[in-house]
Amino acid sequence: MSTANPGIDPLLGLRVPQDPACDVFLTGTVFLDIIFTGLDSAPVRGTESWARGMGSSPGGVANMATALARLGLRTSLAAAFGDDHYGEYCWDALEQGEGIDLAMSHTVPGWHSPVTVSMAYEGERTMVSHGHEAPAPDASAMPGRTFPHCPPRARAAVASLTPGRSEPWVAGAARNGAMVFADVGWDETGRWDLDALPDLGHCLAFLPNAEEAMRYTRTDCPRAAAHALAERVPLAVVTLGAEGAYAVDRATGTAAEVPAIEVEALDPTGAGDVFVAGFVTGTLAGWPLADRLAFAGLTAALSVQEFGGSLSAPGWAEIGGWWQQVRTTAGQDPAALERYAFLEELLPATSRAWPLRRAVPTIGFRQ
Repeated sequence: MSTANPGIDPLLGLRVPQDPACDVFLTGTVFLDIIFTGLDSAPVRGTESWARGMGSSPGGVANMATALARLGLRTSLAAAFGDDHYGEYCWDALEQGEGIDLAMSHTVPGWHSPVTVSMAYEGERTMVSHGHEAPAPDASAMPGRTFPHCPPRARAAVASLTPGRSEPWVAGAARNGAMVFADVGWDETGRWDLDALPDLGHCLAFLPNAEEAMRYTRTDCPRAAAHALAERVPLAVVTLGAEGAYAVDRATGTAAEVPAIEVEALDPTGAGDVFVAGFVTGTLAGWPLADRLAFAGLTAALSVQEFGGSLSAPGWAEIGGWWQQVRTTAGQDPAALERYAFLEELLPATSRAWPLRRAVPTIGFRQ
């Protein structure tokens, strides 16, 4: 369990001795994210812009891994790390700071860490990235190590699908009994062909945004797109941005829609990853579909109120603080409060005051 959330285990009542040690497995590229905040506008060519704030944190797949770990799931990440100071910082932040299992990760001699600089302004962000693909790990040089094509037994796995590309580890995770959750990025080929996502057939759930879902299904309504996607996967979840999310569960024949929580969005970086992490948590815990959507939307809403990717992922302290604040504030909509009443059984009896943050916005102070 993440050291950031001691004592909070959403699966506590479900665990049995024969369970896998890992709740969620994922793999991908870890970036060092450097986030500049407090910009009044986009940088202008030929000028120097000063930001009023900045932060540094592991990014890329680390956003998802951190979000999962902060929700109390035992998270295993397989990734390459550079042997530079950036790689050392990212490894330490994930393993020691977040309690993420990096036993399947490895350090690559002579390879520098990928870096993303993100500039946040007006509720959006502009990013510049640099990096080179990591060389494949040499299994013969590290006997006894397991690599992503042979993932560990896990309750769940999270994959990011790429058109025209199949990742053998996805099928391996499904064969080992993992529930596979998948999102997808923008299709640069412009074909938007579901048959070009071969790993979709191994997935329990597919979680695209509205634009992606409509393009893949050739529909003009995200809800219709969700029903069309449910013909290809057991569980289709379409995020609707400021409108919330809509899901169709083919196994039960039910659909659910939950509106978004209105917040002042400072930086959307990593919000999609946080939404998926919240939905995975609720699914593993066996919650009703609408509760899963509500929880995922809540965690995403909390994340966009802070800057950065993994820095902004909320844990149970933030969730508890938010719930304590909204249910004791006068004038709240009773129906809206009832939508999140399921949190009562999950949260500790007392919570710290809202808002609260724990992010350390630097690569590291000397002790």
